[in-house]
Amino acid sequence: MFEQFSSGYYLGVLYVQPGEERAALNVEDHEAVNRQLYGDSEGIERLDSPLVMKLDGTHFPVRGAEGIPTGTLTVPESLADDDLPARREVLLARPERAGQLLKYGGWQPPDAA
Repeated sequence: MFEQFSSGYYLGVLYVQPGEERAALNVEDHEAVNRQLYGDSEGIERLDSPLVMKLDGTHFPVRGAEGIPTGTLTVPESLADDDLPARREVLLARPERAGQLLKYGGWQPPDAA
């Protein structure tokens, strides 16, 4: 689904459509990407933080959700433009870059107080 693009990102093509308040992928796609690209050499997956994607210059966290077709990324209306729905190139931040982007964006794990 995603290929190495640069030192900070993977590149993929997804069907992008407007969705709920938070960006989301099909649960199985989310888990597969997490396992493949965010897991370490021992097979340990990072489930404590969301995937971070970039579309049209904007970074945003992506969660897994039921009811979304495979190969589809839903984005909040605030990120949707008049060209959606459409197949689009999407950047996925590499794990070390994702952590930086989340930190600077003010994201905290759900169990953080």
